[in-house]
Amino acid sequence: MTPSNMAILVVSYNDDSRAALVSSLSEHHVTAVACATFLEAETRALNGFHNGLLVDLPSIIKAKGEEKIVAYTLTNFFPTLRVRAIGASVVPMAMPGSATQDKSLIEFITSTCPGFPPRRPRAHKRHTICILTLLRYRGEELRGFTLDVSWGGLFVVDVHPEKYSIGENVEIHLPELDITFQAVVCWVMPWGGHSAPGIGVRFTEMDQTLETTLAGILKTRKEFDRDRLVA
Repeated sequence: MTPSNMAILVVSYNDDSRAALVSSLSEHHVTAVACATFLEAETRALNGFHNGLLVDLPSIIKAKGEEKIVAYTLTNFFPTLRVRAIGASVVPMAMPGSATQDKSLIEFITSTCPGFPPRRPRAHKRHTICILTLLRYRGEELRGFTLDVSWGGLFVVDVHPEKYSIGENVEIHLPELDITFQAVVCWVMPWGGHSAPGIGVRFTEMDQTLETTLAGILKTRKEFDRDRLVA
């Protein structure tokens, strides 16, 4: 992966510092996604694919409450370079007790970020819940059960997951709850991995029936069930 194919989230509360960080990435032909807050960065991360996080160290130090939690979550998910913008210069700065980071912006964008496949963090927490499933796929009805459920989707255990392809649509019926919904295959866990074999699916639409059912299963509200780490 070359710098021109990468997108890096940039976070700083200070307009001038944020502009300096964006300019530094642009000089190396990297797409910079500028964010004035960590909450904005979380929204961007959930709606796009990024390779890393370039963050103004004073902004991490100033972050409080929900912003602090989101900052902690993002820096643990993405390769992160903490810096200070001194004029037009970007100087890497490590926080006491933080993980080792790259010593230069060049090293960050040419060595670390290319090794991180662009991805999106999970929007909602997984809840370990077992529910019987009847999955309709290519004219077949396949019985299984869920390993976990979230507001975004669920994981269905299947001993022959290799028959599915990422991006395919499936219909899932939950007999115990008498509900049927459409979903798309997001990832496939093959047999012999470090987890149960099966498929992770994402709901393609959220109607009132599905939302009410999930609220009853998960015992939580969607807006308060973000997949965040505790700072």
